[in-house]
Amino acid sequence: MVTVAKPLRLLTHSPFHLEATVRVLQRRPANLIDVWESPHYRRTVRVGGRLILIRVENRGTVDLPDVRLSFLPRSISPRQQTEAGRIASEILALDLDPSVLQQRAEAEPALRRTALALRGMRPPRYPDLFETFANVIPFQQLSLEAGIAVTSQLIRRFGQVYKFDGRDQFLFPSAEAIADSHVATLKSCGLSSRKAVALRSIAHTIARGSLKAYDIEALSSSEALDRLMQLPGIGPWSAALVLLRGFGRLDVFPPGDTGAEKSLTNLMGLRSAASLTRLINRFGEYRGYLYFYGIASRLLAMGLISPAP
Repeated sequence: MVTVAKPLRLLTHSPFHLEATVRVLQRRPANLIDVWESPHYRRTVRVGGRLILIRVENRGTVDLPDVRLSFLPRSISPRQQTEAGRIASEILALDLDPSVLQQRAEAEPALRRTALALRGMRPPRYPDLFETFANVIPFQQLSLEAGIAVTSQLIRRFGQVYKFDGRDQFLFPSAEAIADSHVATLKSCGLSSRKAVALRSIAHTIARGSLKAYDIEALSSSEALDRLMQLPGIGPWSAALVLLRGFGRLDVFPPGDTGAEKSLTNLMGLRSAASLTRLINRFGEYRGYLYFYGIASRLLAMGLISPAP
């Protein structure tokens, strides 16, 4: 049965800062997949073989959220509506109770002001296993801007397009599309030979079903790190980032992430790497949340996140 879908209410805990959550998901506004146009977040997803544009809006406030999900096309089945809602909730970590994270952050005197400004920011995650890897490998040993430029080329070359108000809204490339590509084509998108081979190899592994998301979900974080590092081109930093941004494992912090470490060092007024290590360790099982603070603090300073009232 196909119905005209009305906006669907997505349940979440309070507080919820939609803009901050989407911005740290994007990393930069140039992101072609996750689009923020205040007050809406939008992305194209595939549900049951059909491309659907989802749009999320908080009609309430940070402290009293009223999160609504709308769809294009509007005529979709109830099952597709439910699945699209599940995907949106997973991306935005709507099921996560942010109270403990907020308390931990506000307990750090040097972080408290920023924690209040980012009140309700969730640790977002990618909804697809291959998309996660494709948002990690191109960024290895590159600046954030350079990594996004490479990923954008991959999206334009291998992604599908949904037309929205005369504009192109992209769907992230599938593992199958990259698995069937040539290394030379991947290199033309800006990947090095090593990264192109690694990305295509992982795409093959996922496309043929040898690596599935639930295989990783079933493992402890330490076991999952070991499993991921058996894959070509995946070292400790990449494995931790896959777990953090793809599986929501907040007990891992990507080691040697110079961007996040620099941002946190400046934000907290730290004087040494040892001080940063102690800070990360104080957050214990929530240490990964600090990674998002590293990104968000820069976006806040750039005026890309509106402080929570």
